[in-house]
Amino acid sequence: MSVNKVILIGNVGRDPEVRHLDTGVAVATFPLATTERGYTLQNGTQVPDRTDWHNIVMWRGLADIVEKYVHKGDRLYIEGKLRPRSYDDQNGQKRYTVEIIADNMEMLSPKVSSQPSVAQQATPQTTVTTNDTPDDLPF
Repeated sequence: MSVNKVILIGNVGRDPEVRHLDTGVAVATFPLATTERGYTLQNGTQVPDRTDWHNIVMWRGLADIVEKYVHKGDRLYIEGKLRPRSYDDQNGQKRYTVEIIADNMEMLSPKVSSQPSVAQQATPQTTVTTNDTPDDLPF
C-alpha cells in the first residue's frame, strides 16, 4: 500500500492562469506560498521565517471555481497529490519540477459580501469560519 497525499494552507502568489484544452477541459495553475513562522532559540539565536512555494494545478470544475473566485493573496486550504514531471526548456535543457495536483480546495479568506458565493455553497467539506487566524490553527 502507498499514499501520495499533500495538505497545504497558504496564500496564492499570483492570479491563477486558466486555459481550456481543445476538449473544453479547464486547467488552472498558480503558485501557493506556505510560511513557517520564525522563532528564537533559548540561547537567543533568531531563526527567520521560511517561505516555500508550491506549484498548484487544478482541473475541470475546480479550475472553473478558481477562475471565478480565487485571486492573488487569497488564503486557501489545498488537498492533493505530488506529481513530478520533466520538460525541456528553451535551450533544450531537461528541467524537473514537482506539482501539487489538487483534488480538494477550501477558500479561507474572509468573504467580501454577507452572501455565500456559489463556490462556497458547492463545496461539501467542513466550513472554516472566517474569524480563524493562522495562530488559531492546530499546526
